[in-house]
Amino acid sequence: MTLNDSSTAPAPTPQLATGQSQVAAKRQPLALLPLIALSLGYFLVMLDVTVVNVAVPNIRESLHTGASGLQWIVDGYSTFFAGLLLLGGGLGDRLGHRQLFLTGLAVFTAASVGCGLASSTVVLVVARLAQGAGAAFLVPSSFALLQAAYPDRAQRARAVGIWGLVAAIAFGAGPVVGGMLVSGLSWRAVFWLNLPVAALAVLLTLRHVPSPARKPKAGRMDPAGQVLGVLGLIGLAGALNEAGSAGWSSPVVISGFVLGAAALVVFVLVERRLESRIATHPDGRAPMLPLSLFRQSGLSPTTVIGLLLSMGYYGMLFVATLYFQQERGYNALGTGLALLPSVCMGFLAAPLSSRVTARTGPYLPMAGALLLGAVGFLGWLAAGPDTPYPVLLFALMATGLATPVTVVASTVAIMESAPAGGAGVASAVFNVSRQVGSAIGVALFGTLVAASGHLVGGLHTSALIASAAFLAGSVLAAITRRRTAAANA
Repeated sequence: MTLNDSSTAPAPTPQLATGQSQVAAKRQPLALLPLIALSLGYFLVMLDVTVVNVAVPNIRESLHTGASGLQWIVDGYSTFFAGLLLLGGGLGDRLGHRQLFLTGLAVFTAASVGCGLASSTVVLVVARLAQGAGAAFLVPSSFALLQAAYPDRAQRARAVGIWGLVAAIAFGAGPVVGGMLVSGLSWRAVFWLNLPVAALAVLLTLRHVPSPARKPKAGRMDPAGQVLGVLGLIGLAGALNEAGSAGWSSPVVISGFVLGAAALVVFVLVERRLESRIATHPDGRAPMLPLSLFRQSGLSPTTVIGLLLSMGYYGMLFVATLYFQQERGYNALGTGLALLPSVCMGFLAAPLSSRVTARTGPYLPMAGALLLGAVGFLGWLAAGPDTPYPVLLFALMATGLATPVTVVASTVAIMESAPAGGAGVASAVFNVSRQVGSAIGVALFGTLVAASGHLVGGLHTSALIASAAFLAGSVLAAITRRRTAAANA
């Protein structure tokens, strides 16, 4: 059952509901100002994942930063982003998504000022961690506000298409934007850029994004679950980020995995106990993550697809960046431009995915796009020290098309699977899977490149694994589509 099935009127058949949504969407134009406000917040979050990478040499020279400090400047942001996502989703569902979205923007902006003014490595690392915390608060709330602003299925798919397009452009444009700012101004400019964008997002949110009705939450807060969830996810994400450079056998990496795994195991036990008690003791503590959420149709398989997608695409994006810089000798700006065809496919992919998803549901475009991406990654097997750049365009364009199509379709699937009042937590779970998948891909593929002793050999092995991950995701999407159709029959 989707969110649109909760009215008291008899539920229409899926085909009729889709057709009615399409007609309604044609009659009523898409409200753009709420979408722009929410997309700007997501733009900032995704841009700051990659924009700092090209500034690393300048930061090292300016602040005399060592290897460990640089590692945390780059990866500390994504570590805290992943680690606090569940907390952010739960707080949004309980306290209100509009308020938490604005709070996340405020924290992110203040942290960006701290980054821009940082006079030492320690200050810059702390500010980057604070940026990750702000991102973790605003992303689940952005998702929930988007769901509330566009209740019609077809309009929601179009809105998610634009939202996903903005995110894809921000992530892919990070190296190019960073290269231009660092070359023309300084490394601090990559953080000052956030201020006017955040200010515009706050202004538009205050004026044009209404606060959705908040249903009262049963029970009190779950501090044990919150602490365990944060410790578990930060331990896991931090260990994965360190593994790429320190090695999988490093004591720090092993300790992180042990801490993260132990905390997550206890977290599941605590949440299961609280969920069983809340049914008979409504005034007791409510679980931060109700495990029954995973019984919602489509949520669990889509979460796994998000992990496989991010592992393959972002892991290969990391290795491709190394290939262009170290094997081909491109500078930071040249590398960003070489990757641009992959990014530009988002302009075609996101609106295409939103239209197809509105007509067929999310799993058909997911299955097709992931299959295309699996074939596309095999194109990297042609890469060598002197391979002509046009030969690589198929791999860049096919994977660049497949990824945003899948992101948009999977986001719609999560929206339709999320129960009323649980959109923030559902979004957080999905984004955690994507962040963990990205960390796995970067750590694993980085290790393969280092272990092979030859960058091209590691690139080829990574491409095969990425292709297998996308193929597995395509099969899972097809199976889920069949099961969903059978359940609705």
